[in-house]
Amino acid sequence: MTTTTAGIRPEPAPQRLRALLELVSSMRFAISLLTVICIASVIGTVLKQGEPLTNYINQFGPFWAGLFMAIKLNAVYSAWWFLLILAFLVVSTSLCIARNTPKILADLKSYKENIRENSLLAFHHRAEAQLAGTPEDQARRMGQALVKAGWKVRLQQRAGGWMVAAKAGGVNKMGYLAAHSSIVLICLGGLLDGDLMVRAQMWWGGKVPYNGGGMISQVPAQHRLSSANPTFRGNVLVAEGTASSTALLNQSDGVLLQDLPFSIELKKFIVEYYSTGMPKLFASDIVIHDAETGEKIPARVEVNHPVRHRGIEIYQSSFDDGGSSVTLKAVPMDGAGKTFEVKGTIGGTTELAKGEAAAEKMTLEYTGLRVINVENLADASGGGATDVRKVDLRASLDARLGAANKTIKDKNLRNVGPSITYKLRDAAGQAREFHNYMLPVDLGEGSPVFLLGARETPAEGFRYLRVPADENGALEGFLRLRAAMSDASLREQAVKAYAREATDPSRPELAQQLTLSASRALALFAGAEAVPGSKAQGGLLALSEFIEANVPEAERPRAGEVLVRILNGTLFELAQLSRERAGLQPLPRDERTQGFMTQAVLALSDAFAYPAPMAFELKDFTQVQASVFQVTRSPGHYIVYLGCALLILGVFAMLYVRERRLWVWLGAAGDGAHARMALSSNRKLMDVDREFQKLRDRLLGNQT
Repeated sequence: MTTTTAGIRPEPAPQRLRALLELVSSMRFAISLLTVICIASVIGTVLKQGEPLTNYINQFGPFWAGLFMAIKLNAVYSAWWFLLILAFLVVSTSLCIARNTPKILADLKSYKENIRENSLLAFHHRAEAQLAGTPEDQARRMGQALVKAGWKVRLQQRAGGWMVAAKAGGVNKMGYLAAHSSIVLICLGGLLDGDLMVRAQMWWGGKVPYNGGGMISQVPAQHRLSSANPTFRGNVLVAEGTASSTALLNQSDGVLLQDLPFSIELKKFIVEYYSTGMPKLFASDIVIHDAETGEKIPARVEVNHPVRHRGIEIYQSSFDDGGSSVTLKAVPMDGAGKTFEVKGTIGGTTELAKGEAAAEKMTLEYTGLRVINVENLADASGGGATDVRKVDLRASLDARLGAANKTIKDKNLRNVGPSITYKLRDAAGQAREFHNYMLPVDLGEGSPVFLLGARETPAEGFRYLRVPADENGALEGFLRLRAAMSDASLREQAVKAYAREATDPSRPELAQQLTLSASRALALFAGAEAVPGSKAQGGLLALSEFIEANVPEAERPRAGEVLVRILNGTLFELAQLSRERAGLQPLPRDERTQGFMTQAVLALSDAFAYPAPMAFELKDFTQVQASVFQVTRSPGHYIVYLGCALLILGVFAMLYVRERRLWVWLGAAGDGAHARMALSSNRKLMDVDREFQKLRDRLLGNQT
């Protein structure tokens, strides 16, 4: 039995390899890679990079947040697929250069003097003329003229005549090599200065991110990178009067600690402001302590003015709190608690026992202290304090696009003083965040108010409770009124005082009727009496629901006005009683008192929606500032600079330098020489026509 292989033609492996190399080194493959890189770069620019998972969940939801984390869209520029695409682009461009460089170099050396004389008739730019003198004399004359004009010339003697071959603009082809080489250099520089080196140490060096706590000096070696690490980018937080020699490199699942060959000591953090109160300058006076030589080098780091030492650049990235000490006063928002003071440091916590801030044990976390708060109060009545440090892109675009009318409002920037940010965390671990201003702010509503902000999650904006300041610029007047509203006996006295003042003593039946109405209104407002089926705890909402449940719809506006007037009167009498009990003078019946009471009514109503029984007022602080420095060792940026320079030179060479070749055949014709000239260029431009005319006139004269 025999076996035949007829009809089977196995494809040789070298042919497949050549096809693969042809694909990888092709222009369409490189353009496809560049397109993917551009799309990824856009995503990396629009989507905030390196944010915690909870931030993505709050903004996009759990599904999209999980997808972003799975495909590393939260860290595009260090994702494995992005680095792989960059590597393929480097390989593709390098292969393209390798394929075309021999051809380009050979073409640069070639003058193509062996072209046939009849082929010159096929060129678009051609001319013929009869010249006096021998072909050799004319060839040498033309060669010298072309050399003086900047051409490279080669003369060739043939049977029957001389060929003059010249070329100019060879830099055009060198521009091709420079532009393609620049892409390779820029990608290599980006890979070198990116996260590749750090990831390589994690893959093969046993380094793992650290996600625990404790002292930096106690972190094990597997979480640390050597000071000889060739490239890194991290942050160093240094408080005033302290020093640090360790940078933190953020990773998706923790941090890596980068040891530095020196320590940075922060002597003083400096911030200067414009007349509006906006920051003008951030700077840090530092001392660099060299670990090897012990040298102490004083320096100043400013924004966009880094300091360089041992190949590491130190940038002023931002600033933070360095552990400021604060004193807070707890003020009851339910009218039942007692005031007390707590002391702590920013970044620390205080345990609140039962009965202090709540019916259960809670933890007070001090999260932030801002000594300067520049707010836009141009339209304060429309929405409270506006943090001008936040950039609202949509609002900015809406203000500048659309109709031709001006929609940008004037700004009234004002420093409204210090503020404290803290969290109250319950026993289950759930926390609410609060932001309270230390000083009352005049929002143009009749009385300065204390702004007490609260929010449930970081994705939300703060909602501010506006508590009016008393005649001493303090919260005590409002707190006395809130406590008096919770006292049934004082409410009863206030109702009687209001009824006596508002009715004629000769008509006791009207006083009795007004007393019943005022007592009912004040009890509903204070939350002492509930509307059946209503969830309102008190305030104006309880009055509104009472009216809707008991008054016909046609009579509700009138009934509402009457009840609000009665409520305002009884609350004023309640405020006077609270001051009398505290041994203070009665409130005068003037415009300022009216503004205070108007704001107090609204604040008392809104206080029922305040998410905590206590608010913490900033009473005193000792600020300790800290600088956040970005430290980078980036040797690849020199490669990137070289690549950018080559890219500029290459693009200019390809766009603005024309490659031209000129041939002149000089054959014997009687006593003279017959000249046949042709010119070629890689681009058809009007300049080529003008140049050919000049060359024809110079070399051949006016004869054609």
